[in-house]
Amino acid sequence: MTNTELRTKNTEELNQELEALLKSHFSLRMQVAMQQLAKTSEIRKVRRDIARVRTILREKA
Repeated sequence: MTNTELRTKNTEELNQELEALLKSHFSLRMQVAMQQLAKTSEIRKVRRDIARVRTILREKA
């Protein structure tokens, strides 16, 4: 997700996006623990998306 897409969303939509990303991050971590994840780079992408969303939420606050 790009910054411009995130900036057009309101606070409620950003909170929903953050919740979905956190669930995805947890799921990916569990897959790594069980050695079922082939693309470990996905974790890094999700973590950066989480950081983007949190940054934009702080800017709007």
